[in-house]
Amino acid sequence: MDLRKLKKLIDLVQESGIGEIEITEGEEKVRISRQSSGQPVIMAGGMHPMAMGAAPAGLAAPAVAEVPAAPPEPVGHTLKSPMVGTFYRAPSPGAPSFVEVGQSVSKGQTLCIIEAMKLLNEIESDVGGKVKAILVENGQPVEYGQPLFVIE
Repeated sequence: MDLRKLKKLIDLVQESGIGEIEITEGEEKVRISRQSSGQPVIMAGGMHPMAMGAAPAGLAAPAVAEVPAAPPEPVGHTLKSPMVGTFYRAPSPGAPSFVEVGQSVSKGQTLCIIEAMKLLNEIESDVGGKVKAILVENGQPVEYGQPLFVIE
């Protein structure tokens, strides 16, 4: 792949704020992804990740930061988000949360609200049990199918 194209792709990643882009051109494949420092990393066809500004792969081994292992998800029934939106633990700002970790819940009890397109959707428990974990922070965006609660 042409170096000018690579430079344009790197600039695109840096300017747009996207986390990763992968381009396949014939048999060539290039993936550019952003590290936490904001510096792009290029991975091309079976090569090791290489930070921009580092020496080419044949001259020096690039430093690769180890990704910390994600903490293990608690065991139990996982209630997942039925939609994309913003997660709220309470019915209004300043009000107490619907549920807390360790609290017993019954099937059909409201656990949170997800705001989607200016509509507030109450999310109810589909099982009874004890809330073992709340996996999303208040006010955070959630995706469809994203785990919200663990109930045992």
